[in-house]
Amino acid sequence: MNTRIITLFACSLLVLSSCKSKKKIVDRRTTKTERVVVTATPTTENKGAAKTKTVIKKAAKNATYAEVVSTYIDNYSEIAKDEMLQYGIPASITLAQGILESGAGRGELTRKANNHFGIKCHTTWTGERVYHDDDEKGECFRKYKDPKYSFRDHSLFLTGRSRYQDLFKLKKTDYKGWARGLKKAGYATDPKYPNKLIDIIHRYDLTKYDEEVLGGKAGLANLDETKIKTYTVIKGDTLYSIARRFNMTVETLKEYNGLQSNSISIGQVLYLHSVKGR
Repeated sequence: MNTRIITLFACSLLVLSSCKSKKKIVDRRTTKTERVVVTATPTTENKGAAKTKTVIKKAAKNATYAEVVSTYIDNYSEIAKDEMLQYGIPASITLAQGILESGAGRGELTRKANNHFGIKCHTTWTGERVYHDDDEKGECFRKYKDPKYSFRDHSLFLTGRSRYQDLFKLKKTDYKGWARGLKKAGYATDPKYPNKLIDIIHRYDLTKYDEEVLGGKAGLANLDETKIKTYTVIKGDTLYSIARRFNMTVETLKEYNGLQSNSISIGQVLYLHSVKGR
């Protein structure tokens, strides 16, 4: 009898020991799986971010200044046109300012901070920053991970300050008015600033990028106003998406249709060209 009890007790201990051992193995596998998932997430995000990063071509080391500027224009003309579509600032002005203020991308602030327009931190800036000598020693400037964000900040800077509002009343083809208006509104202290911008625009034929956004002079001149094109708004449309689709600015689209705000509704018919008598 005692022998049977001892045998049963020994078997019980063996079963309990086996269960504990299995439980430990399961725990280790679960922990390992969780660690793999956690470390995999940033890798996926990094790959996604890399796909949207602006690709920058570099000029040859022995390139002339004209070749350096040409490379700069190749790098950023599409960004400047996108900003014109969304915010109404002539691409020629944006490019000329970028060329002048960044030294065509070779300036110290641009190289170390992707800051093409010398925009300072101000009190609202919460992003990365660098310190650079400008009007005063060691001033705070905004730092960007990608140069495209510098171009976007430039657009927001001009559209978000009341002193620049008169600029947006000018025609998008009036780059001279924009250049002089920037100086008048206090964007730069250099009295020759407007002439410098205008000279850059002339020298590198930057108005062609304005024309590409606006549809080109030839297309406007040959317009048959008896066959005005229209577009009917569908779900998901915005003025910006429609303007981009038909290669015009939001302001132009609003002007063609007498719109006072950015609100549109499904089924609304929009004119894609100016209409006489409106």
